[in-house]
Amino acid sequence: MSDTDPTLEWHKTVCILCSNNCGVEVRLDERQITRVRGNKAHVASKGYTCEKALRLNHYQNAATRITAPMKRLDDGSYIELDWDTAIAEVGEALLGVNATHGPGKIMYYGGGGQGNHLVGTYGAALRSALGITRKSNALAQEKTGEAWVEGRMYGTHTHGEFHEAEVSVFLGKNPWHSHGFDETRRVLKEIAADDDRSMVVIDVRRTETADLADYFLQVAPGGDAFLMAAILGALVEEDLTATEWLAENAVGTEAALAAFAEVPVADYAERAGITEDEVRGVARRLARAKSVSIYEDLGIEMAPHSTLISYLQRALSTLLGSYGVEGGMTAHTSLVPVFNYRASGNEPVDPVTGSAIISGLVPCNDIAEGILSGHPERSRALFIESANPVHSLADSASFRKAMREVDVSVVIDVVMTETAAEADYVLPAASQYEKAEMTFFSAGFPTNYSTMRAPILDPLEGTLSEAEIHSRLAKAMGLVTDADLEPLRVAAAESYDAFAAAYMAAAADKPMLGALGAVVLYETIGRTLPDGMAMAAPMWFSSQQLAMRYPEQVRAAGYDGEDAALGNALFDALIANRDGVPITRHEHGDSFNLLRTPDQKINLDIPEMFAELASLTTSDVRLTTDDFPFVLSAGERRGFTANTIMRDPSWRKKDAEGALRLSEADAASLGVESGDRVRITTAAGSAVAVAEVNNTMQDGHVSLPNGMGLGYSPAGGEPEITGVAPNELTSLDWKDPIAGTPWHKHVPAKLEPVG
Repeated sequence: MSDTDPTLEWHKTVCILCSNNCGVEVRLDERQITRVRGNKAHVASKGYTCEKALRLNHYQNAATRITAPMKRLDDGSYIELDWDTAIAEVGEALLGVNATHGPGKIMYYGGGGQGNHLVGTYGAALRSALGITRKSNALAQEKTGEAWVEGRMYGTHTHGEFHEAEVSVFLGKNPWHSHGFDETRRVLKEIAADDDRSMVVIDVRRTETADLADYFLQVAPGGDAFLMAAILGALVEEDLTATEWLAENAVGTEAALAAFAEVPVADYAERAGITEDEVRGVARRLARAKSVSIYEDLGIEMAPHSTLISYLQRALSTLLGSYGVEGGMTAHTSLVPVFNYRASGNEPVDPVTGSAIISGLVPCNDIAEGILSGHPERSRALFIESANPVHSLADSASFRKAMREVDVSVVIDVVMTETAAEADYVLPAASQYEKAEMTFFSAGFPTNYSTMRAPILDPLEGTLSEAEIHSRLAKAMGLVTDADLEPLRVAAAESYDAFAAAYMAAAADKPMLGALGAVVLYETIGRTLPDGMAMAAPMWFSSQQLAMRYPEQVRAAGYDGEDAALGNALFDALIANRDGVPITRHEHGDSFNLLRTPDQKINLDIPEMFAELASLTTSDVRLTTDDFPFVLSAGERRGFTANTIMRDPSWRKKDAEGALRLSEADAASLGVESGDRVRITTAAGSAVAVAEVNNTMQDGHVSLPNGMGLGYSPAGGEPEITGVAPNELTSLDWKDPIAGTPWHKHVPAKLEPVG
């Protein structure tokens, strides 16, 4: 082969299989991704990648891609439509729901996965234009409890500096597989090899990360809140808190200290399954450290007392004085905030279910319940984008039923997912490697980075980017016309400044143009961008917003200009650079300026959390029954599981069927060995899984992996199902009392050997 052979060219992009979005380079042969390697020039990941990224071709070239709009008939079959017909019918149906039932009866779900968040900006435009106030996405079954706490404590999101932390605490998290910060495995190995640093892992299972830890507290299932309370109790009892620092930087300290002083340390340690000496030893190590960073994840956020634990771990870092110091916790800037953090505590209530709507997100467990309730204010339509709630939300059967109850359901996705297979209309989207995309998960400090990636392939014939789909819908519904857009296109071709002035005037004259912001930017500024980058146009506005809020920090990141010119410079850099760019650069002294509390201090006084803490005295640890004596973790992350966009099961080189892991003692009591079949039954359903006897599991605790039970039909016809879909076994009413987040990691279950 010669050097000009196109199969030898490396194309820069990112991995889309977790929130890290590491920079990678790929080689292509026609439309096949033939090789993948880490991008050493990437500003954040620096060449790091894990084994999952090496199999991205299984996503890009899945045999189940949809290449034409689909319409469901009364008999359940689908017919193909041309794009003009599909757009016209979907637009008419959505307008019809508003006309028949009044505004606000359409539920929007999704708006982007682990690697595609620009989709969400176009979904926001649709919601604004149609008066859609009900929305939700996967964050509402994972992170809303955390957001509820952070809104009250900080008014914004915080993150740890694990690269520099003297002590790193991983709570219900296995970063070896779930990552969560740049160069994860490199950093974990560095901590483990450094005698001056320590790693604390609190988990039900002995994970790969736990094997590296200095302190591994293998907590009893359901015991995390008791353990965290015991550590705080020991800290207060032994007078190990940062008294002077707290007086200067926190409010509500006295109330918090009084609450933690009431914790019976020995009793709670025992109930958590940890010795009192271990609890006190960890508390003392944390107190000695100059910096502590803590990371909670789904093992906490989808388990009992999840919102309380989110508070307890943040109270711990605060009492240690480990906010705003190098290696500690800190707030950060965001190009586009993922949450609207609220410090007021006045969340609205869903009119159908009465649940709190945190950061504007309807609790996921309420969506199907609300639709099926018969309530006059229930949702009458579902618009689902880049998401698969039938598979990913609790009680899949209820969500399937809810999709039948609404007047119309529309899904925009790349393949015929379990959710798409229930929809009235399915609109096929370009893949994440066929359009410009980025994510808004970056949480770096003092320097924060972001990566705008260009398409490495043309859209598959018959598919459209979400930007184009939303633009066509807006035009079909008469919300915007080419006559509205043409003067703005002329101004955009002249300069950003000319466009800004023209757009402000046009939106004042016709407010719908303001509501459709992302679509307007796509149709105007998008046309001035390099080929394939039009979908990135909304980031011009976001760049302007960031530059206006943090001009000094944007300049420190390497950009010149005043006012709008500074935002323009940041946007141009995002568009041009495939290795990612710094978006802001702070100093640690800026950390308190980033707080959004009224006095820019950390608020420890949250009465609801003190009430939850007090209730532990009468709470059970393991919420099981005689009928369901095991605790099932439904959705464990493993080396060969990923998000559900990886549907082709052949990508897995190990654990092909997604085994049910159980302890040696439990296997012996059931009379099963690895490879045998086991029936697992919960209050919601039953399934058969292959058993794996695994010495990392506690007795009475079993786990099934995420990303399994997906339909895949490489030869057409009925899809083949590999492994167990975890949410066929979960329940809508098994959830956190404050945030409504589901307890997928603590599902009471029964096991029986099969054959």
